[in-house]
Amino acid sequence: MIRFQPIAASLLLLGLTAPVYASCIAPKAPSSYPNGATASLPEMVEAQKAVKQFQADLATYRKCIDEESPPAPTGAALTDEQKKAQNAREKERMQKYNESVDQEQAAVAEFTQQLHAYKDAQAKKDK
Repeated sequence: MIRFQPIAASLLLLGLTAPVYASCIAPKAPSSYPNGATASLPEMVEAQKAVKQFQADLATYRKCIDEESPPAPTGAALTDEQKKAQNAREKERMQKYNESVDQEQAAVAEFTQQLHAYKDAQAKKDK
């Protein structure tokens, strides 16, 4: 009869549960933004809501990818192969995380650009 050490059992469990979290799906950024120079206030408010929802969805996605690649149990003596696998998972997690940050920054920058155009157009109307 084979007896598992507690560390080996936890690593096996870690390996078996990883695919459960593989369902992390990155949210889609808003596909377009209103032209701030010609948009109405309700259009800009809807665009702002879409960006805020995208940011909230990204926060949920980031939490999911953090859970997708949990750290190795503390005090675990990992083999070289297990260390390589853990490092590969961490590298992938960081790549996904960084890509999500880039997408968020791009969405916010685009909305901010249109918001400035909207405010400039409104200031011209008020003159």
